[in-house]
Amino acid sequence: MWDSFWDFIWYTIVIFAFIAYLIILWHIISDLFRDKAASGWQKAVWVVFLIIFPYLTALIYLLVKGKGMAERQREAYAEAKQASDQYIRSVAGHSPTQQIADAKALLDSGAISPQEFEALKAKALA
Repeated sequence: MWDSFWDFIWYTIVIFAFIAYLIILWHIISDLFRDKAASGWQKAVWVVFLIIFPYLTALIYLLVKGKGMAERQREAYAEAKQASDQYIRSVAGHSPTQQIADAKALLDSGAISPQEFEALKAKALA
């Protein structure tokens, strides 16, 4: 397969370039679908040109839409972080202080007895 050391180096460079192109292609296609300003026809034309002239179209796309691509990526990360933070807050529960305050409100409204309040307070502080 490899006749010399330089063939091995050449194959390594070619494989690296191909994998780098696949990564860039993945980012371009995901950006196409993330772009709300582009119409479906524009997206279809970009995809067709990516199939017919892959390297040239990828280079042109990065030059033309590179800044917007970065902004859309940043927005997607911000949305994902916000959703993650909101989910963590929803499953984390209340702090012990909040739990005791809620139990006190229940005690004041007469929904629970003083013994139940003490049990809830002890559970919150545990």
